[in-house]
Amino acid sequence: MKIQLIVFVASILLGCSNDKIVRVGIQPLGNFDSKIVDTISITIQRKYGFKTFILPRASEPQEAFINIKSLRYRADVLIKYLKENKADTLDYIIGLTDYDISVTKRDVFGNVKAPKEKYADWGIFGLGYRPGPSCIISSFRLHSKSKTLYLERLKKVSVHELGHNLGLDHCENTGCVMQDAVESIHTTDKAKLDLCSNCKRELKSWLHQLYSKVVRFQ
Repeated sequence: MKIQLIVFVASILLGCSNDKIVRVGIQPLGNFDSKIVDTISITIQRKYGFKTFILPRASEPQEAFINIKSLRYRADVLIKYLKENKADTLDYIIGLTDYDISVTKRDVFGNVKAPKEKYADWGIFGLGYRPGPSCIISSFRLHSKSKTLYLERLKKVSVHELGHNLGLDHCENTGCVMQDAVESIHTTDKAKLDLCSNCKRELKSWLHQLYSKVVRFQ
């Protein structure tokens, strides 16, 4: 199914509303589990107080597909694609995929980090513009024998990447969901499924200016 159809459907669903509620589209890609899509949708509602809309399933765009180290999709291409095809009636869109996703990691000077063979195509959990309207989360590197742990990881990465969309940087507070994973799933496991008080304060101020409203966090 083309994402243009998804944009059309979302416009029908949302086009009649004139209020200033922040709207987030949850975009399942490929064969992503529909039950988990519901879980992510509810998590975003609870943690940010935003209204979420689950969009019709779509396929990953072929232009994002690569086969350098393994069969993957480029995360930077995916978030650009989601951004360009997002319905105007949505403020943000979260893409969910089962496929592995990757980026090129660069140093402070813009060069590919050394060793290049490692970082030119680096597998990641998720990626989002900061700030910006779209992010992508992959379940590929989050799997665990424990379904509970697996779901917690997905929820944390989703809240984290949407946080970047909302302008939040990586947080230095240990345990904050916005803490940098520093290339380890164990950092994500240790984090709480919550923004620290500093991140909440920063985000409330920014959203109040942007939407002229006070956002209540759970």
